[in-house]
Amino acid sequence: MNSKPLISGQVLEAFGLAPSLDVRVMTGGHINDTLLVGGVYVLQKINHFVFPHPEHIMENMLGVTRFLEQKIVERGGNPERENLKVMLTKEGQALFIDQEGGYWRCTMNIPQATSFETPDSPAMLQEAGRAFGDFQAMLSHYPAGSLHEIIPDFHNTPARIQQLKDAAAANPKDRLGEVQAEMEFALARQEHGALLMNLLKDGKLPLRVTHNDTKMSNVLFDDNTRKAVCVIDLDTVMPGLTAFDFGDSIRAGASTAAEDETDLGKVKFDLELFKAYAQGFLSAAGGALTETELETLPDGAWTMTYEVGIRFLADYLNGDVYFRTAYPQHNLDRARNQFCLVRQMEERREEMGRIVWKAAGKADKRS
Repeated sequence: MNSKPLISGQVLEAFGLAPSLDVRVMTGGHINDTLLVGGVYVLQKINHFVFPHPEHIMENMLGVTRFLEQKIVERGGNPERENLKVMLTKEGQALFIDQEGGYWRCTMNIPQATSFETPDSPAMLQEAGRAFGDFQAMLSHYPAGSLHEIIPDFHNTPARIQQLKDAAAANPKDRLGEVQAEMEFALARQEHGALLMNLLKDGKLPLRVTHNDTKMSNVLFDDNTRKAVCVIDLDTVMPGLTAFDFGDSIRAGASTAAEDETDLGKVKFDLELFKAYAQGFLSAAGGALTETELETLPDGAWTMTYEVGIRFLADYLNGDVYFRTAYPQHNLDRARNQFCLVRQMEERREEMGRIVWKAAGKADKRS
């Protein structure tokens, strides 16, 4: 039986790859189509609907990976294993546009390394933290303002709050009446939700290069040593705050339940998991961060969890137009789940702060 080829010869030819090479689908990603070619090359078709400017993604990616390569070489590391290597087309371009208007890029595969959806131990979470902390530290002197903003206002929490208010005012699916408790919870915290952006605006937090998708599956672990070797998926690298990356990792990694768990009794903010990640992250990045950045890392965890919660709630009010859902109340359940974590983080804020200062090897400035 004939089947459609996974990729056209035109794309392979553009990157100088032989058409005889084996092509296999790589699973795990949810946005781009990813293929492993000859076991050596990773070809990705960038989702042009999610990312309307693939050329901006690649400009950011080239700048950051070349900077990382230099840093890794300077410290005696292996840039071919510890960094993504972007392959250019035969015309010297980072992107190839096929006859159907599809945008393709090519990177080198990193062999004998695997990503995981969830950590199997606090030690693995600590390693993931070290990887993202190292990423942050190596890029601490990169001119963040020179990067394209791939998704405008992605972590602008006040803008997200306004989106929630707009959704409530429009109420297109007549759902507002059933979420009064959740709306009150969200709006009561809008002032604290603006904390990080206000500090940035006032010049009290520095603009950094941020990854913006610091989930477990975006770290490759060596198959033999189980040590983190490389941070991957650089589509959303752009200017931001260290607290964004740290906080989003905590939101997912320090919870004992999936983000759509409906039994809120199972949803626990685990301080030991928080401690493991903080120790890993700050063992690598601590020396590169300002005291205000260290002080506000717990606020980053709170803010990212609150922000995702209000995004779920807004999407529920809008009729589930952004996040994929499996049943009618899926987004509402997700919002309640995240708000449950927010409450617990508020109760443990002081302990979180002490853990951060200790992990950074510095005296708690509030003592």
